[in-house]
Amino acid sequence: MTRDNQNILASFVKSNGFTYFITGLIVFNAILIGLETFDSIYTPYEGLFFWIDIIILLIFLIEVVLEIIVYKKRYFMNGWNIFDFIIIVGSIILYSTPFVSVLRIFRVLRIMRTITAVPSLRRVVTALFMAIPTITSVMLIMAIIFYVYAILGTSFYRDISPDFFGNLHLTFITLFQIFTLESWASGIFRPIFAEAPWSWLYFISFIVVTTFIMINLIVGEIVNNAQKISEGIEGETDEIKEDTTEIKEDTSEIKEMRRELAEIKDLIKSQNMK
Repeated sequence: MTRDNQNILASFVKSNGFTYFITGLIVFNAILIGLETFDSIYTPYEGLFFWIDIIILLIFLIEVVLEIIVYKKRYFMNGWNIFDFIIIVGSIILYSTPFVSVLRIFRVLRIMRTITAVPSLRRVVTALFMAIPTITSVMLIMAIIFYVYAILGTSFYRDISPDFFGNLHLTFITLFQIFTLESWASGIFRPIFAEAPWSWLYFISFIVVTTFIMINLIVGEIVNNAQKISEGIEGETDEIKEDTTEIKEDTSEIKEMRRELAEIKDLIKSQNMK
């Protein structure tokens, strides 16, 4: 392939039109896979769904081939590209095998690529990934708290409410229901409170520590990271503005120098004519 053809192909692959087309196709493919779950829709048009799926898969394959030609080794340095490559190539190789159904479902995950096209979503996802170490630490603390409260709940309320606190396993499930605040008061707390008046200390303290404090720690960390990213972007924007201002000033100086040179040339010409 000549350099001119390579440049034309690179411009086509990197163009907004190509990106929007692939993104729209990803969304359409996701909707199509969702429609296949409705027997009333899928069964009468099974053949049509099959051929549309084949066409979409071929377009995705062409996309991968074009991007590999343009980016070469750099294509496999991007995690999303590797994900696309595995899903698409795997879908083609295993299309007539029982494993293809799993890969076809995974193809709907390609819609996650649209996150990279929206800057605000990209910042949120980046902030979420940055918060993973903190989230892991908070989850570890929550696991310890859950375990302590599970032992206490099983010890205190096993006889009062064996359906919810009969053993450690049931207590863990009950605590998770309380943690989500789903029907915890009427379904779990009040029957126990009727027989154990001091049980409110156990339930209220667990909700305050886990649902309010721990979750707010996670949300606060994500918000803090998002703010750092925004501040970083603003800093880069300010630097670009400063560079642009300097370029404008340099341009003005160059124009002034050109004007002075033009005046000098005119002066020299006028003297030569004399």
